[in-house]
Amino acid sequence: MNRYFLEISYKGTNYAGVQVQDNANTVQAELEKALSIFFKAPFQLTCSSRTDAGVHALKNYFHFDSDVLPVFPKLEKAIYNLNALLPPDIVISQIIPVSGNAHSRFDARCREYKYFIYTSKNPFLADRAYFFPYPLDIELLNEAAATIKEYTDFTSFSKRNTQVKTFNCTIFESFWQLQNGQFVYTVRANRFLRGMVRGLVGTMLKLGTGKISLGQFKKIIESQNCTLVDFSVPPQGLFLVDVVYPDNQFLMPGVE
Repeated sequence: MNRYFLEISYKGTNYAGVQVQDNANTVQAELEKALSIFFKAPFQLTCSSRTDAGVHALKNYFHFDSDVLPVFPKLEKAIYNLNALLPPDIVISQIIPVSGNAHSRFDARCREYKYFIYTSKNPFLADRAYFFPYPLDIELLNEAAATIKEYTDFTSFSKRNTQVKTFNCTIFESFWQLQNGQFVYTVRANRFLRGMVRGLVGTMLKLGTGKISLGQFKKIIESQNCTLVDFSVPPQGLFLVDVVYPDNQFLMPGVE
C-alpha cells in the first residue's frame, strides 16, 4: 500500500463537521464516497484537524493508504474528476504521495485559525463571519490576545467531555487586525482543544466591549473552569487557515 496526503478546502455551512459521524452529513463522508466511486475501492481517511459543524477550512489534510491510485500526470486528471463528483462546497487541491509512516494529524507542527467578525449588516458575509453590531476596542482585544501567549494550560477553554491527556497548548501567534472593515482574530498553536478558538474569541469579546477587565480575563484562564468561558460565538466566523508540516513532509517518492 502507498500512503497519500489529501489537501482540501471546504465551506462547512452544510456539514455536521469534518469527521465521519453516524446519520450525519460530513466532509469526510463526502470525500470517501467520491474516492470510492471513482476508484471503485473502499477508502478510509484520517483527518489532520477536526473542525466542528459549520466551521470552514481554507486548508485541511487527510491521509489514506491505497494501491489503486495512478501516478503523475494521471493523478492530476483524477483530482479533476474527483472534484466533479464532490459537492461544490468541497474541493481537493492536491493528492500527494508521502512516506509510509507520514501521519496527517500527529506530524503537524502547528495549525492556524482565523475568526472573522463584522459590525455592519452585510448579506454577503452572513455565512462566513459573525455579525456583532457592537463597538469593539481593538486595543483591548490585542491586549487579551497577547496575554494568551503567556499561558500554556487552556483547561478553561476546552469544552467538557473531551478525551485528551493534557490541556497544554503552545501559542505561537495571537493577534487581532482590522481587514476590509472586519475584525479578524488570528491564532497559531501546536494544538487546539475542542471549542478552544471560539471560547477565546467569545471571552475576548467580553473584554472588547468592556464587560470584563484584562485582570478578569487572566483569572478566567487561570481558573481552569470552562463555565466562565463564553463559547457562544457561532461557527461560521471560524476558518482553519493552515496546517504546517516539517519541510520534508511532502518530498514525493520518485518525483524531482
